Formats: sequence, structure tokens, C-alpha cells
Amino acid sequence: MELKGKVAIITGGASGIGSATCLKLAGEGVKAIGVVDQTDVVGSVCAETNTQLGGEILIPFRGDVVDSSFREEVFGELESRFGPVTLCVPAAGIIRDRLCVKVHQNNGWTSPSIYSETDFRRVVDVDLIAPIYWAMRTVGSVAVDRVKRGLKEWNPDESVQGAIILIGSISSTGNRGQISYATAKAGLEGAQGTLSKEAIYYGVRCAIIHPGFTDTPMVRALGQRMIQEQVLPNTQLHRLIRPDEIAGAIVFMLKNSAVSGTLWADAGWHPRA
Repeated sequence: MELKGKVAIITGGASGIGSATCLKLAGEGVKAIGVVDQTDVVGSVCAETNTQLGGEILIPFRGDVVDSSFREEVFGELESRFGPVTLCVPAAGIIRDRLCVKVHQNNGWTSPSIYSETDFRRVVDVDLIAPIYWAMRTVGSVAVDRVKRGLKEWNPDESVQGAIILIGSISSTGNRGQISYATAKAGLEGAQGTLSKEAIYYGVRCAIIHPGFTDTPMVRALGQRMIQEQVLPNTQLHRLIRPDEIAGAIVFMLKNSAVSGTLWADAGWHPRA
């Protein structure tokens, strides 16, 4: 699929995998990229990058990805200024890591400490529900544009209309201390499988990539000791993956219409039992 001239949305786009993907897409000639992030640096990051690119390619939007009204605001502005949004990489994500159950003993009393429901719901909201809705709204953008042009079901004689890449994780198969994060990332597998079957009606592809431990602020927040003792020894490359390596794989998946389903980009992750 030709990416030049298309309109994209990247959530979590101010840093990490999202930021690297913005740069790769700009290099492919994407017309406009909605860069969505909740941090206050999203505007300055976009301004600096646009200066380097020599044009207003990155359009900053600051807000919470779980906010439906904010999501509609982003799509509405991009659609009115640039046309339908046809590419989406909902990369925003958080972790709230802790063991599922701990035992507390105090003054002779023994009680279980269960993982916080508040934390669980927030992780699922951000890492599972939000990306699905940003993806579905992208399909909606393409679908409405087709109706306006008098088109309905996509015909293989046409070019592919759009593509969505969901960001999974190696933790989707289960990972100690990540009950909420692993659950959310596993759930994206079902969403991808469903969207890939439904969205192709409008000519939109949907796939999912499962990155390994990548050098992002979220992974660095685990702490250097955790990375050195628990992550690197279980990774064949013995280093963190670079964000641009994952971004390169994402752009490959967007461009190559023969690629569907799941791609593992785990740097040889083989955790010990």
C-alpha cells in the first residue's frame, strides 16, 4: 500500500515506539500525522520535528486516549483539514505491575492483598479498550468517505484503503507481575482478529505486532536492576530493542498488504520458567 499522501493517527506519539513511528511515516511521505499524547511536551516535540521535516506534518493533540469526546475532536479536526484518516497505530500504553496476590501478616492477623481493581481497570481502559476504539473510529473514517464517494463494499480491483497496527506485547502470553497488562495485550489479539474480518469490507487491513522489551520510558521505569537481572539475560540480543526497530516493522506491516495477522518482534525473548 502506498503511504504517501495519507493521513495517520499515532497515540502515545510523543515518545518511544509512537514517536519513532511518526518519524518513519513522515519519511514515507504521509501528508499529516495526528500525534496524540497526554504529556505536555507533545506540542514542543511536534514543533521540533516539523522544523526538521521542513513542514507541518505532525499535528499535536494533548488529551487522555480513553476520553471519547477527545477522540472525536482529534478525528474531526484531521478529517476537516486533511481528509479521511486511513492509518492508525494506537501505541499509547501504561503498566501498573504488581503480583496478583500478596499475604500480609500483622499482629497475628493474616490477610490476602489482592491486585487493585482500580489499577486493573485503568490499564484495561488505556491498553485494551482505547486502542480498539481508535482503530474502529479509523475504520469509520474510511467508511464514511467511501459512502460520500458513492462506494460501498471494497473491491479488490481498488487499492487497499487503509491499515491499522495494534501494539501487543510479548507479555500477552502471560508474564509474572503483569496480570492487568498481560490481560489487556492478550485481548488485543481477539480485537485484531475481529477487526481484520470486518474492516476489510471497507478495504482496511488490521494486524498486530508484539514487541519485546523496547527502550522506552515505560520499560526504563522498571528500573535498571530489573532490566539487567530479569530482562537482558532472557533476550537473545542481550539488549533492549530500539524504538526505531519496532517502528520499522510497523511501517513494513502498513505498507505490505500481503502481511496480515501477527508479527512477533521480541529480539529472541525466552524467559526462564
